[in-house]
Amino acid sequence: MSEMDTSAVLETMRKNGTVMLTTVSEDGHLHAHPMTVQQVEDDATTWFFIGLQGEQASSVRGTSEANLAFAHTGEWLSVAGRVHLVQDRSKVSELWNDAAASWFDGGEDDPNVGLLHFDAVSAQGWGVGGNKLGALVELVNYKVTGSKPSGTSGTTHL
Repeated sequence: MSEMDTSAVLETMRKNGTVMLTTVSEDGHLHAHPMTVQQVEDDATTWFFIGLQGEQASSVRGTSEANLAFAHTGEWLSVAGRVHLVQDRSKVSELWNDAAASWFDGGEDDPNVGLLHFDAVSAQGWGVGGNKLGALVELVNYKVTGSKPSGTSGTTHL
């Protein structure tokens, strides 16, 4: 695989509102949870709100290894890293928004409000590039002519 451009990784991470977070439970099983991205920093550190008493928080407490799966029309990104729970009221205030308010009855001061901090280590991406139409044309071309789509793939360390 070729080296991916870090800016392309960040662009994909930032344009996907919901991702799948996969962690390894204490018994060694994989668990995936949909999460809403709150912030992606320039080093690919990613922040999420999380209920501290919920199943997702329990699965994170058991491991630090995690993966984020991003999908956008015609492109896919898998980001490996480590997660940990954070209780930082100033960061909660910085990231607080109406969507978060709908999940926490007590608002940003709700004692159940926590943050999930994801430290990215590496990313693997695949895609055909372009927009939805470009992706569709590539797939139709494959079905009609049998020629492989002109997609790319690559890996980068973050």
